Amino acid sequence: MSGDKARRRIDVAEAASLILARMPEWGTRQVPIDSAHGEVLRQTIRAERDQPPFDRVTMDGIAIRHAAVAAGVRRFRVIGTQGAGGERVGIASDDSCVAIMTGAALPPGVDTVIPVERISRDADVVTLEAGYQPAAGQFVHRRASDHPQGTALLAPGTLIGAPEMAILTIGGSASVEVSRRPSIAVISTGDELVDVGQPVGANQIRASNDRAISGALAARGFRDCRRVSLPDDRAVLERELRRLLDEHEVLILTGGVSMGEFDYVPQVLLELGMELVFHKVLQRPGLPLWFGVSPDGKPVFALPGNPVSSLVCLVRYALPGLLHAMRLEHGLLPVVGLAEAVRFEPDLGYFLPVTLKYSADGRCLARPKQTNTSGDFAALAGTSGFVELPRGASLFPAGYTARFFSW
Repeated sequence: MSGDKARRRIDVAEAASLILARMPEWGTRQVPIDSAHGEVLRQTIRAERDQPPFDRVTMDGIAIRHAAVAAGVRRFRVIGTQGAGGERVGIASDDSCVAIMTGAALPPGVDTVIPVERISRDADVVTLEAGYQPAAGQFVHRRASDHPQGTALLAPGTLIGAPEMAILTIGGSASVEVSRRPSIAVISTGDELVDVGQPVGANQIRASNDRAISGALAARGFRDCRRVSLPDDRAVLERELRRLLDEHEVLILTGGVSMGEFDYVPQVLLELGMELVFHKVLQRPGLPLWFGVSPDGKPVFALPGNPVSSLVCLVRYALPGLLHAMRLEHGLLPVVGLAEAVRFEPDLGYFLPVTLKYSADGRCLARPKQTNTSGDFAALAGTSGFVELPRGASLFPAGYTARFFSW
């Protein structure tokens, strides 16, 4: 996209859609199963065996033939003990039983388990509790009742969390195919920015956006991330951005994208051959957001310099774009209700920081946390993320449901 069409101000939904449409793919890699947590699965995981792979005992107690109890037998002779993973101990008579442990394979010749709480034992003789009548087949987890061998358990595009880590083992492979993550350069621009540990002048501020961005990226597993600080110098910007584009697969800039005399970033990016996809979105905060693609297909996000705007744009646009490129199959975004009414007059999409709280009836509610300006980063402390309130309305009543984005 180029020319006047790319330069028009667009809605939030169109900006998000344009980004997803232009994201590349970075391929896959094999990782040891122990390194798979937090990654995006790129293969189908199938069950190596039936699950469970045998009739599995689910209670400590004794294993018997149910027909014996039905015929009136109440006392049993223990002929052996079997634990989980142990060799099976078979019985040959109705008045025999096996002392059995949870997780053991059901012994041959029996079909029912009596819990230890329902029996009394004297040496090798076990007596059932008076009046207790067991159900046939109770406390036996039947073979393949969860799933048979070869069943698809996990599909490509799954984000691997704690449950998925356990499920991966059922596939039986020591390694797994996942999406490859890109190398990312996070670039702060501005003569006023000074890092911590360095003297800061009366007219300067501490650089904060790059660490917030890097932290949000790391929380999503993007750890191949380099922080760079550049001045408001056109020649330096052109030289260093060209080098960073050669060395990295994604650029995320913050600052220098608005209409100021020293906001060189948009023009420098165009001079580097970038295709402008859009510049400026009808939203608050973050209207000057810029997105483009390099000649070799590398995405470049140029975020506004105000700290709140920068983080909001990262979370709303850059992170979903990166995860989409890794072929993560997104579910529906969480929806929460406003804890109180919100009024917003401008005809813009509104990203409102909130803290999530649970009501007495168990509903998850979003309590607004207003910032003084889009530079008031400290006001975000303790917030959970933000809700997206769409254009076209000025009053959002308490209980209004909105999409929620986590920091």
